[in-house]
Amino acid sequence: MNVLAQPVAAPQPLSRAQHEAGMAAYQAAGTRLAAEIGNRGPLRLTDDGALHPDILAAYWRHGYYIFEGVIDPAEVAALRADAQNMLARAPVGPDAKVDAQGRPALGLDYTRFPYRYTKPLSDPWGGTSQLNGRHPAQMAQPQADAGAPEQVVFLMYSMCESMPAGLRLYGHPKLLSVAQSINGRDFVPFNDAIFVKQAGLGGSVAWHQDGVTHWNNPAWDEGIHGFNFQVQIYPTTVGNALWVIPGSHKLGKADIKRMVEENGGSEQLPGAVPLVCNAGDVTIVNRQAVHGSFANSSPDIRISLTFGFHRRTSVLGQKAALSITETNATYDEKRVFERASVIQVAIDARHQAFPQEPVFTYQPFAGLEDQFRFTPENFQRVIHDYNTKDLSI
Repeated sequence: MNVLAQPVAAPQPLSRAQHEAGMAAYQAAGTRLAAEIGNRGPLRLTDDGALHPDILAAYWRHGYYIFEGVIDPAEVAALRADAQNMLARAPVGPDAKVDAQGRPALGLDYTRFPYRYTKPLSDPWGGTSQLNGRHPAQMAQPQADAGAPEQVVFLMYSMCESMPAGLRLYGHPKLLSVAQSINGRDFVPFNDAIFVKQAGLGGSVAWHQDGVTHWNNPAWDEGIHGFNFQVQIYPTTVGNALWVIPGSHKLGKADIKRMVEENGGSEQLPGAVPLVCNAGDVTIVNRQAVHGSFANSSPDIRISLTFGFHRRTSVLGQKAALSITETNATYDEKRVFERASVIQVAIDARHQAFPQEPVFTYQPFAGLEDQFRFTPENFQRVIHDYNTKDLSI
């Protein structure tokens, strides 16, 4: 008698709890390695305002550093309030026009919509051609708990326009001193984005290197694609942190898909460290380092205010890339000046709020400060829709 073969049931996705448990050993190994490396401490400047050479050397050695306690509790509270206000004013879904209270959502009049959504615990970029295909391998996508929403806010944009405290943060004298120490006195901005890893819901960011423009540049070196700060406004835990493979910024273009395949198909790549932080800590990560974050199956929220800086020579004459590829823009002197003017307005906004602080002198705008004060007119002229002029490479 012939027996019909029974269909094989498709494997069930991991539950949120299973994913969290399955990360435990990997997280423990990464925590041990991070402790061995160290690479964290106060943001120390020399008497002439440069980043302390010991920190600079450690950053170039490993491709990241954690500055502890940079942002004081009062400023952290203001940043949290502004970020939560942005979340509260988000449309109830990707195509909606109103927030959860029925009000017109924030950003409907912005040229670039300031929210990006994803399915809970999903990986929206891994294994796709999005963002120049720089996320070639997909992360695990566990099943969210019952009752989870269909979509959650994953990213928010327009920090300098939508968050008053965010604009002031952008003019922070110590952070700008770091940017100057790494990228030169004529450094220029990159972009900014707010990563929202909601507790038990936040999506993953597949392993990647940020830069896409200069991998074949004859003048390539380990700093040619710039760096990103992440200002942590909640405690960052091993369960929701950004992970970095130390030293990978030195090795050129990584074959991440092959790295995953050689790891038995597991995205838990060996040798990575989690950037665990307290609220008020600031991480710096080289944009050429292999880094990513896993689905946030933990019970802890992470909101990271992310903004980066470049060498001027890395940007001038280059074509738009990543999220603004479709603009087909070329970064000429006018474009660079206009986007960089946000820094000068932010410096004055911070000075007005914190007059006791030192005021950073941004060399490209030395002598032009009075033209770029923080005023309603300059907010409309310089800050409104500023992120349409991002300098992505």
